[in-house]
Amino acid sequence: MAEKDDRPGLILASGSRTRREMLQAAGLAFTVVPADIDEAALRAQLLASNPAIKPAQIAEELARAKAETVSRDHPHALVIGCDQVLAHEGEIFAKPRDLSDARDCLMKLRGVEHELHSAAALAVAGLVSWSHTDTARLVMRRFSPAAVDEYLARDGIDVCRSVGAYQIEGHAIQLFERIDGDYFTILGVPLLPLLAELRARKVLVL
Repeated sequence: MAEKDDRPGLILASGSRTRREMLQAAGLAFTVVPADIDEAALRAQLLASNPAIKPAQIAEELARAKAETVSRDHPHALVIGCDQVLAHEGEIFAKPRDLSDARDCLMKLRGVEHELHSAAALAVAGLVSWSHTDTARLVMRRFSPAAVDEYLARDGIDVCRSVGAYQIEGHAIQLFERIDGDYFTILGVPLLPLLAELRARKVLVL
């Protein structure tokens, strides 16, 4: 007779294709239930209540909110919430609204260092029991406006799926001069700390 598997069901509270593929490649079995929250409104609320809040704290609070929101509707599951914030000199960048916005973003970031703060949180029964945030620092080349136009023409509207208007796993890596930080953090999840916590909870057995 097979042993009963008492491990809780796992839910990813994100509609991000990159995060889904990353966790699947790592061997996790989960369902996807995107959190129904207004990220822009919550980000604005956090900044209004605490103007001194750090971008990394904003990423963590958003990840926690996503995990909690989905967990309330699925109290017996273990819910993963994730968020990522891009910041440069105090300015926080959201996902581009369109290609014109993407171009403006890239022109602001060229030749300077920016930070990607990626956070993950775990919630059960509507309460977060673990969270972790990691930061990567990236410097774009001082590329020409024509190079930006060529890049946007090639990748099209897909660039608007990510903060910063780039995915380093593609040919957008050519935009960069230097990268300091964990690859998975740049993609949007502090993956190794998350996997370590799932092993500690015996959700993963490898």
